[in-house]
Amino acid sequence: MEKQGTMEMNKMGVMPVKRLMLTMGVPMILSMVLQAFYNIVDSYFVSSMKDTAEIAGRGEYGVTALTLAFPVQMLMIAVGVGTGVGINALLSKSLGEGNREKASKVAGNAIFLGICTYIVFMLAGVFGIDAYMHTQTSDPVVLQMGSSYLRICMVLSFGVIMFMIYEKLLQAAGRTVLSTIAQVAGAVTNIVLDPILIFGYLGFPAMGIEGAAYATVIGQFVSLVLGAVFQHTLNRDVNSGIRYLIPEKKIIGEIYKVGIPAIIMQALMSFMTYGINIIFGRVSVAAVTAYGVYYKIQQFVFFAAFGLNNALIPIIGFNYGMQDKRRVKDGIRYGLIYTLVIMLAGAVLLQVSAAGLAGIFSLSDETYQLCIKAIRIITLGYLFVGANITYQGIFQAFGQGVSSLIISLIRLVVVALPLAYLFTTLENAQDMIWWAFPIAEGCALAAALILMKKIAEKKLDGMKETHHAGRAEGIPA
Repeated sequence: MEKQGTMEMNKMGVMPVKRLMLTMGVPMILSMVLQAFYNIVDSYFVSSMKDTAEIAGRGEYGVTALTLAFPVQMLMIAVGVGTGVGINALLSKSLGEGNREKASKVAGNAIFLGICTYIVFMLAGVFGIDAYMHTQTSDPVVLQMGSSYLRICMVLSFGVIMFMIYEKLLQAAGRTVLSTIAQVAGAVTNIVLDPILIFGYLGFPAMGIEGAAYATVIGQFVSLVLGAVFQHTLNRDVNSGIRYLIPEKKIIGEIYKVGIPAIIMQALMSFMTYGINIIFGRVSVAAVTAYGVYYKIQQFVFFAAFGLNNALIPIIGFNYGMQDKRRVKDGIRYGLIYTLVIMLAGAVLLQVSAAGLAGIFSLSDETYQLCIKAIRIITLGYLFVGANITYQGIFQAFGQGVSSLIISLIRLVVVALPLAYLFTTLENAQDMIWWAFPIAEGCALAAALILMKKIAEKKLDGMKETHHAGRAEGIPA
């Protein structure tokens, strides 16, 4: 009876999947795109910093500093998002099984894990920043800017880490609109505060790149506060209370069964960016900066795909918990279709707008031309990227975190980094280095198709065909 009640109350078990994917996915896509927008706003305002008597080209120095700091920010996000993927998969599956008590314990243990994660990154921010920055550059201006920015972001990372936990709790219960509201509020706060704190408007001191860091962490705290309020007052699918915060070894183990591969998978993005910064540094500083600018631009498209993927995981996980074969297959089908449409549209848009997008930033002519070249070449592999992102989400929803990790290893490390290094040895390195990315994505897709066939045979065979779509009336958003 308890399971039946969960199915009637939660739209993930009854709403037609084609519409459900859009209902849950569109709010997350919008919030993720806004997230990408404020990442670009950070870089735009930093690139617009005026030169001083001591520093000429201060804006481009600042963008380079952000690029070198970015792998650590990605690592923080990797741990938070990776843990969140494990939470999302386990919580949505528990809800699909109708096990409210376990779902509540998952939510409580998730908050506990978030607090532990923050403590680790706060300590790393206090003691490890200078050593990290020295591994990528010896330029004193970039070192000073990057260290100052990154130290603020890590020591005050409580907001971003805890919001990622609350975001996944809301998403796993199908309340994507609430998580979107919280994220949008934080992003808007960041965008508004950026010029105020960087340039010193409205009576505030001009803090330069440190102002960008403070704007970022304040926006993250705004998202956290709203996410916590929504979770503890409006998420009716789980119980809140101190007793649920008590860590349970079994539940933490189940979270990290999917979460650890997801953390490693996300961390590979950080590792790849760190490696690319070093490898491209063999070509020129301009290549490093151009890659950093391209990366911020491509987040518009990638984050939209990730937003839809955040809807795909709980939908498939919930219906896998219900053992509803038809709805699981629909989740796979529409997840692939919608993601490929997003990536195709994004590739076309970036190809057409490459020069205009690169021109937003105050860059030297060499960096500007390299950025355009990066956009033109890397976007050729975006359909491969879309399929890989979708298959990774499918694997995670089935609890097959290792398979998802294998795809990440191929596309981000095993192929991309060696190819990028090989291309730096060529005479036309500035033209060739960008091809490492689409080639790596194509290789990863070949592996993903093989793994998907095996997982489908293992997970889908024997599941029943069930029809719930007619019971969608009266389902809460």
